[in-house]
Amino acid sequence: MDLVKSHLMYAVREEVEVLKEQIKELIEKNSQLEQENSLLKTLASPEQLAQFQAQLQNGSPPSSSSSSSSQPAASTSTPAQPASQISGPSA
Repeated sequence: MDLVKSHLMYAVREEVEVLKEQIKELIEKNSQLEQENSLLKTLASPEQLAQFQAQLQNGSPPSSSSSSSSQPAASTSTPAQPASQISGPSA
């Protein structure tokens, strides 16, 4: 009986360690996605934000044109960040 109990305790401990690692990874990914979301919100035009809000109210998922329009915004953000960093110290 003790052998079964110790085996179960070992299995539970292993599972807890796996779950702790998954939680850690999910927290990091969530933080990264929140930062990306914040950046995209700042780069999006008011028209894009209004269109997105309308899609949310209609209950329809964002169309492929919306996701393609957010991709250039993400690629545009890379040059925009160094430019703002360059203009920041000179200002």
